[in-house]
Amino acid sequence: MASSSIDELSKNPLYKDITPHQWPIIYSSNYNIGFLYMEKLHPFDSSKWGSIINFLQQAKMITNDTIVTPNEATTNDLLLVHTKHYLSSLKWSIQVARVLEVPLVAMLPNFIVQWRILKPLRYQTENSTNDKIYLRLLHINLEKCLNEFQPNFIVYNAGTDILQGDPLGNLDITPEGIIIRDEIVFSKCIRERNIPIVMCTSGGYQRTNARIIADSILNLFKKKLISC
Repeated sequence: MASSSIDELSKNPLYKDITPHQWPIIYSSNYNIGFLYMEKLHPFDSSKWGSIINFLQQAKMITNDTIVTPNEATTNDLLLVHTKHYLSSLKWSIQVARVLEVPLVAMLPNFIVQWRILKPLRYQTENSTNDKIYLRLLHINLEKCLNEFQPNFIVYNAGTDILQGDPLGNLDITPEGIIIRDEIVFSKCIRERNIPIVMCTSGGYQRTNARIIADSILNLFKKKLISC
């Protein structure tokens, strides 16, 4: 990455330097969306991020002081990736209800929607595909992509909605398959090619997902694929 781009990035209020004692793990309690138990109306576990952090803390891998707390994105930050029209539409509760697919949200005053639903967001198929098929295709295609293109860094969309039983993903991947998937990606990108990775936990619609994500992160740590 050009030095001018790095200088420009470092001036952004969202940018944060990581101190030597911190893990490259970004988390805020504001990630967890909840208001009057309305989050139970959606299949997505909107508190899974906090659960992941709790599991990692119980395993003595991290503490509150060794993770990075993000700043809230401003409207100007959001305009870099969203249109002004779309952001303006979120001032209407009915539009937020449509985006979230939770109709009851339309009944709430918009200031509550802004406070308890949208503000936290500023901080963040068929079930026949099993481990064997999925991991084989991942191995082949990731290798092919990395041979064709050498990026400066990779944004890894590490969703767990591929897990067995997910109501939206409908794949048949086991918890062990997800752990192996993450290990393959980190091994090929970091160990073999020294390409930095930004791992986003993304989708995953079951209460067990947080435990699996935490186990995967712990596995990456044990395999020395991530470090403080």
